Amino acid sequence: NVDPALHSPLMSVTNAISGSVIVGGLLLMGGGLVPSTAPEGLAATAVLLASVNIFGGFCVTTRMLEMFRRSEDPPEYHFLWAIPTTAFVGGFVACAAVGFPGVYPLAYLTGAGFCIAGLAGLANQRTARLGNALGMVGVTIGTVACITSLQGLVPAWTFAQMTVLVGVGAVTGCLISLRVRPTNLPQLVAAFHSSVGLAAVLVSFASFLLEGTQFYISPIGSIQKIAIYAGTVIGGVTFTGSIVAFLKLQNLIDTAPLQLPGRDLWNALGAAALTTTFGFYMTNPGNMTVGLIELGVATAVSFGLGWHMTDSIGGPDMPVIVTLLNSYSGWALVSEGFLLSNNMLLIVGSLIGASGAILTMVMCKAMNRSLIAVLTGGFGSSVGPARRIEGTHTEASLEEVVEALVGARSVVVAPGYGLAVAHAQYAVAELAAVLRQRGVTVRFAIHPVAGRMPGQLNVLLAEAAVPYDIVLEMDEINADFSSTDLCLVIGANDTINSAAIDDPSSSIAGMPVLHA
Repeated sequence: NVDPALHSPLMSVTNAISGSVIVGGLLLMGGGLVPSTAPEGLAATAVLLASVNIFGGFCVTTRMLEMFRRSEDPPEYHFLWAIPTTAFVGGFVACAAVGFPGVYPLAYLTGAGFCIAGLAGLANQRTARLGNALGMVGVTIGTVACITSLQGLVPAWTFAQMTVLVGVGAVTGCLISLRVRPTNLPQLVAAFHSSVGLAAVLVSFASFLLEGTQFYISPIGSIQKIAIYAGTVIGGVTFTGSIVAFLKLQNLIDTAPLQLPGRDLWNALGAAALTTTFGFYMTNPGNMTVGLIELGVATAVSFGLGWHMTDSIGGPDMPVIVTLLNSYSGWALVSEGFLLSNNMLLIVGSLIGASGAILTMVMCKAMNRSLIAVLTGGFGSSVGPARRIEGTHTEASLEEVVEALVGARSVVVAPGYGLAVAHAQYAVAELAAVLRQRGVTVRFAIHPVAGRMPGQLNVLLAEAAVPYDIVLEMDEINADFSSTDLCLVIGANDTINSAAIDDPSSSIAGMPVLHA
């Protein structure tokens, strides 16, 4: 039910909320002003990474949503949510200080409720900025509840260590988010995903090092061991998969899909190795050294799988893999929730994982691909025999294009990733404004997977002050092409390629396209 134009802000805010992995790191910190043991060092690093993700994610979401603001929109005062948030936190701290029973579960459930309301708010333009604010409130309440629960359990200077790490992470995340260009938002989201994945791995290892011996005698020890293993594997795949996505989106490595011989076999061997290692890990009689080796093997294999599965996907198909990695970050949060018996992490992680999976299915449907193909790393790489191109093409001069635009009554602009690369959204927005002033009906047609992240073209057009009510999705505008005088295609290829309809041997055969 989310407005497709808000898919990018939705992914950004879910990414920020997935930074709730910070709870696990905070609970495992200690040592005073600096960590004194390896587990405490791992936990501190996880807190730093999660802080970058939380503040950077909410900051970039705010930037995106501000691009959609129109001059006629009424003023908003969402910063006033700080007042009830402060009141709730103050009441919670007071109740916790006197030992009020049930106050911590209440705080975590309240935080989860605000996160759920935040994601729901991202469903439409009218409530999107409110949703972002509510998400901030939810993460704040959950984090404060976690820190308060440590009172009297860790040295007092440990709270100073937490403050420094969160502060450094906040400044770093905000600076990165404020300086990145809108065209580079997809790779920024991928980079933030990687920090969540690595933080989940670090929290899993720190938990095992600190409490591993207890898992063999605790009634819920087996569940916690499973949660540690799952957090390590899911976090590992998310970490390296997101790094590869970032490198491809930034054109730092070849964007073509990796075609290793026996690619599917390598994936199957990786899955088999993880399954076998899991069996040994769960039946380990209590040897910590062996357990660490088993977790290390699982981490290495998951790192390799994440890299290979993502590198096997071509750059143009990144919208699907970015949404899938977003889902993975949610399930990593769920694993941590089971490990820590934390309701907030379970609820929020499940919501993020499910929403990411649903958005992935939407992207797959938009490209007529199966989710299994994505999971096995074979997405978008099949190529049939090329169809012979016949006929002649017609070239038009700049003067002829201008004449056609001025003489048209209805114009549809179909932008693609080329528009983003050329930073042409400003010129196109100016063109649309001039035509509309002359009485020409101008609309924009957006394919669900145009660009490198769901909703990327919507954000770029919003940045250039194109009114979002003339930016339409494929299903909304396809029927109108037949009555349109002129369609201006800018930087698009597959999304308007008729071969998807009339060439069964095409690699995009069956993919829904704009009927330009």
